[in-house]
Amino acid sequence: MPAKILSGKEISADIKSELKAKADSLKDQGVTPRLIMVRVGEDPASVSYVKQKEKTAAEVGVDSETKVFPEDTPQETLLAKIKELNDAPGCHGILVQLPLPRHIQQDPVIEAIDPRKDVDCFHPYNVGKLLIGNPYLLPCTPHGVQQILVRGGYSPEGKHVVICGRSNLNGKPLFGILVQKKTGANATVTVCHTGTKNLADITRRADILVAAMGSPKSITADMVNEGAVVVDVGVNRVEDPSKKSGFRLVGDTDYEALVDKVEAITPVPGGVGPMTVAMLMWNTLTAAQAQSGFSVE
Repeated sequence: MPAKILSGKEISADIKSELKAKADSLKDQGVTPRLIMVRVGEDPASVSYVKQKEKTAAEVGVDSETKVFPEDTPQETLLAKIKELNDAPGCHGILVQLPLPRHIQQDPVIEAIDPRKDVDCFHPYNVGKLLIGNPYLLPCTPHGVQQILVRGGYSPEGKHVVICGRSNLNGKPLFGILVQKKTGANATVTVCHTGTKNLADITRRADILVAAMGSPKSITADMVNEGAVVVDVGVNRVEDPSKKSGFRLVGDTDYEALVDKVEAITPVPGGVGPMTVAMLMWNTLTAAQAQSGFSVE
């Protein structure tokens, strides 16, 4: 029997509807949620991602603006802009689109953002709050994974979750979310990585398997137990002469081989991707609410 497809498009649509209602509630109290995005250079992927975020912001009632700087912008100029946005009372969320040009150090830029406005949840302060179980905001992609599981009917509570990947963007913060003694979490979590021996022995013991290695089709059918739930975080371009673009997008799992074996699986594209942007808006509204001191019904 084919797997249940956990559609991030459908789940994110429900979330965006909820967020629109929250944004309207804030506006009724005189607060317009505002997100400022900063992009340095014209990297095509970054341009595309920012446009998608602008579109989603408009859908949920978040006022957004993108500040674009030339590729050769000095780091000091970027830091000065962040300080200006930190001090701007009408700005509730700040997002610096990554990656940055090579001459700009990423860590000082992230750490310059006011943690209250850090809607990507990359600041060490917010990461620390997450790990101790008292988060202000949650990292967008990991939070999206949790929401897919909970809203898809596969809560991680009491389950063995195996995460393949230990990046600061996905693997580590997802561990931090799912290990907490909270509703929608409370899982036994194993994190695998390039130093893990006998990887397949571990992945086959997973009730829920999260693939976040950044390597196309790395999780094959023999590595997954029947009845497992698989969440594919990967987005990889592979050559495909049949496509006009010359490439197609695939995940970190061999989707075609897994879909007839597992209980449920996310597609690529259309799985975790739409959730990431929705959770960014979730964070922006949370930040606006916290900074305004108003409640949201």
